[in-house]
Amino acid sequence: MMKNKILFTQLPALGVHLFTASGILAGFMAILAIQEKDWQAAAVWLFICQVVDGVDGTFARYFNVEKTMPGMDGKVIDQIIDFVTYAVIPALFFYHSELAPHTWRLPAAFAMLISAAMYYGKKGMVSEEMHFIGFPVLWNVVVFFLFFVFRLSPAINTGLIFVFAALHFVPFAYPYPTRALEYRTITLIISVAALIAAALTVWVYPIRNNIFSGILMIALVYYAFLMWRINKKIKRSPDGFFPGYS
Repeated sequence: MMKNKILFTQLPALGVHLFTASGILAGFMAILAIQEKDWQAAAVWLFICQVVDGVDGTFARYFNVEKTMPGMDGKVIDQIIDFVTYAVIPALFFYHSELAPHTWRLPAAFAMLISAAMYYGKKGMVSEEMHFIGFPVLWNVVVFFLFFVFRLSPAINTGLIFVFAALHFVPFAYPYPTRALEYRTITLIISVAALIAAALTVWVYPIRNNIFSGILMIALVYYAFLMWRINKKIKRSPDGFFPGYS
């Protein structure tokens, strides 16, 4: 009887872990789409990955999975899938999409992967104030803007990849949208609007819609403003790094 009760209480937690793990299935579908050069489908699957990653934490907290299933670490599952869907698959997308000159595709993809791997191992990746320290591993977002929104030359695309790779290790604070404390309501509104605009941008591809692109550019400017405000408020330690950054 007691075993049945424990099993029953663990079922929701198991469901949450399976939901988190399903992100890797969507990621695998994105890989298959990239191999077929179906950029629209690849972006849709990566978008699904991001949705799963965005809501699984809420489910985990609601069902208190850490206590009801202590033998399973959802954070490890989440980190593994995040690295695949936020770094590995975007690097593959970049490599096959001809965004960079042929001779620079592999070096640029390597820069994305090695910088992301090193960033994941860095202590103090998220500050006590819930800001990312160093540019977060959001290569899916970078590649999305380069491919679907901007119309930059392959040389500039390549240069931007190396710039963002270096920014992983420059100790500037970046906003954490889902945990923003300041301007929480407007941040949520702009974030949702940007997600909708991104989805519609993929939907109408290869047509480029100026309205959708404009919404995405407004979101970029807003997050740049948040970053500027955060870094202006944070006091630097004498060695030039943020407190808690190591």
